[in-house]
Amino acid sequence: MSDLIRRNTINDAVRRAAAKFRDRLALRHGDRRWSFAEVNRAADAIGRRLIEAGLGRGDRLAVYARNSDTYLLVWLGALRAGLVHVPINYALTETELHYIVEQSGARGLIYDPDLAETARAVAGRVDLAFAVPMTGDADFDPLEVALGSAGAEPLEVGLADEDLAQILYTSGTTAAPKGAMMTHRALLAEYTSCIVELNLKGSDRALAALPLYHSAQMHCFTMPQLLVGATTILIQTPVPEQCLALIEEEAITSFFAPPTVWISLLRHADFDRRDLSSLKNVYYGASIMPVPILQELRRRLAGAQPYNCYGQSEIGPLATVLGPDEHEARPASAGRPVMNVETRIVDGEMNDVPPGVQGEIVHRSPQLLTGYWNKPDETADAFSGDWFHSGDVGYLDDEGYLYVVDRVKDVIKTGGVIVASREVEDAIFTHPAVSEVAVIGLPDPKWIEAVTALVVLRPGQEVGIDELVAHARERLAPYKVPKAVHFVDALPRNTAGKILKRTLRQEFAEQG
Repeated sequence: MSDLIRRNTINDAVRRAAAKFRDRLALRHGDRRWSFAEVNRAADAIGRRLIEAGLGRGDRLAVYARNSDTYLLVWLGALRAGLVHVPINYALTETELHYIVEQSGARGLIYDPDLAETARAVAGRVDLAFAVPMTGDADFDPLEVALGSAGAEPLEVGLADEDLAQILYTSGTTAAPKGAMMTHRALLAEYTSCIVELNLKGSDRALAALPLYHSAQMHCFTMPQLLVGATTILIQTPVPEQCLALIEEEAITSFFAPPTVWISLLRHADFDRRDLSSLKNVYYGASIMPVPILQELRRRLAGAQPYNCYGQSEIGPLATVLGPDEHEARPASAGRPVMNVETRIVDGEMNDVPPGVQGEIVHRSPQLLTGYWNKPDETADAFSGDWFHSGDVGYLDDEGYLYVVDRVKDVIKTGGVIVASREVEDAIFTHPAVSEVAVIGLPDPKWIEAVTALVVLRPGQEVGIDELVAHARERLAPYKVPKAVHFVDALPRNTAGKILKRTLRQEFAEQG
């Protein structure tokens, strides 16, 4: 009996959706509209063209681009070809992009035309079968392939459930990003959790404004909603006036955003001028939502049901959800584990701690990564004790609701994006006037956590804040650049010589 009879890959799930929903509108980006059948055929056509371009099953395809319909179709086409998709933050610098392309062993690179200079510089330093823009290349134009896919034949390369679908790079707690290996099986388990726990339905009209390279938008919303027959209106970035206008004009029922975006919407004059009554389900996550902002959001969108989504890329990313009927009693909670996740709070010896006692958040789940690409030591650490270590500190209450209170390591979540403090420190350390530096996250009304550098200068050296920020900007993606720099005489340490970042956070948070 063939394994195909029981196989369940993302390709199979998308084909089922196309067969069921056919001519229903699946995706709109600008003036381009794609039915479910057209999305399916475009995936086949792009997949075939990727194979013709020299890629084979298991090869990695790096994609360095902003949101577009082509981005989503290239992702689906890569899966049809049996490739491993490597999404890359379009804000990364040449050095950062080169690291991921090289570390993943990518054989192909597709990029936004306006990112060509950086992409081509990297392509010239690694061994690639091709490096092409999303559109405009004479030999391989992914958008033109998709638009001309009306007669595309189904593409079958014999994938299995346990084959890799994507490598998701996350900065985690070190300067060098780690690539979380996600299989078709893991992502489909996560899609099932999202559909059930987030009440996703075929009647949804979803606005997708957050980056598709980020697991939250792609794997909590856009992909699960595709599978249930929902319509997605896709835009490049969450510009407040555009989001608010589209919610009104397109009768949007479903919208996800991190707290920083919700704050920008609430503060925009159009929030009260636009008719937002079509919104039925509103979702937030990626960083901690301040309770006063949550209360304001619930008050001003009284007809919408709020969902708090907590997790991380390594688990697909959804781990827990606080549903609409749970917000009143526990507005600060991250909710309870979703249907395919088991969560514990443990001490350093992996013992469960009592309710109300803080410990590390650990998970077991079919949604989890299989490991970090070519990083066996980091993989072993992450799965120590046969549970996945989230790196977050939290506690459970008596009824099993999770509260996230801190991070085990010194990562910063700024605007819903993770920044490794060490990476920022390394960039600032390269300035000749700097003797020591500690980078921390401080509470901020816009960014939730603002990247903040505490700098000790070398004796006899002087440097201005603007110069240090400019120095960092040359070496880091914009979201990693410090929002504030403070000069200090010394950094507090414990007896082992370790800098006490908790002390710094308390001191500078109190200073305001």
